[in-house]
Amino acid sequence: MKKKILVAVDGSYCSLNEIHYLSKLYTGYDDISIHLISVISGSLPPDSEWLNEEDKMNMLSPEARKKINLTKKFLREETAFFTHHGLGENQITSAIQVARSGIANDLIHEMHKGSYDALVIGRRGLGKLQELVLGSVTTTILERCLNVPIWIIDGEIDSRRFLVPVDGSWRTLKAVDHLSFMLENVQNIEIALFHSVSWLTPKKSLDSDKFHEIWGREWCEEHLGRPDAMFHGPEQLLRENGFDMEKVFRIEESRGPVAALDIILELRDKKYGTIVMGRRGPDEPTGIFGGVSGQVLRTVNDVAVWLVN
Repeated sequence: MKKKILVAVDGSYCSLNEIHYLSKLYTGYDDISIHLISVISGSLPPDSEWLNEEDKMNMLSPEARKKINLTKKFLREETAFFTHHGLGENQITSAIQVARSGIANDLIHEMHKGSYDALVIGRRGLGKLQELVLGSVTTTILERCLNVPIWIIDGEIDSRRFLVPVDGSWRTLKAVDHLSFMLENVQNIEIALFHSVSWLTPKKSLDSDKFHEIWGREWCEEHLGRPDAMFHGPEQLLRENGFDMEKVFRIEESRGPVAALDIILELRDKKYGTIVMGRRGPDEPTGIFGGVSGQVLRTVNDVAVWLVN
């Protein structure tokens, strides 16, 4: 099954980091479809949807038209970068859209409309106080988009080492499920399944109905009823998708009082390129220190963070 990835680009260094990351990960694999979208600020009448492109351009301000022409240029360059690095021209599409209800909302709308498997966005100042207070496209998407995996790219990433925190919950297993699908058949990937046993980390209460709903009762009874199910369940998902299990490792660690600190220290010490995390819903408790994924995202640099609900 072809994987569909939506990539939000704007011609900045953040966009270049996204393109670099995806080309490094997927060069030579033909089951990937990448759609580059750039949403630019501007204003069109509500009923302009049915106009052709020439009429729409004539209704825009000179500044907006200039932005569109510049955007066309960098979309051509980014598409050429992908094809130069081994992806086929038929795997890359692109579009420019004038913002209708705000850049973040338009991206969320496009993501749902196109049934994408992931949204890739760049991290620009996420975690800095001014960005958190004033808001940003990335922050808004994280707050409002809770049912599609989001990949946040920070820095130029070359490492093919993935860190996947696991805690026995269905959310972390779902994160592994997403990873196993998106990296199926991709070679030279190393995966560390990481469990924090920090003393302030609460034990997870397992919701067996949720596991059964997603993976089926028979599979769950076979693979999640073992003493080592926290690791074995994720390993089985990877095994079923053809991963080289000699490159999948188990790690248990306790260096700090909370899981987030253990994860952050592991990331810094071992030079992973990507961390894949299950993400709580907005109505779920996050504990006195806040959600683990939020703490990690605010702290780490030069890493890709995949957040999976």
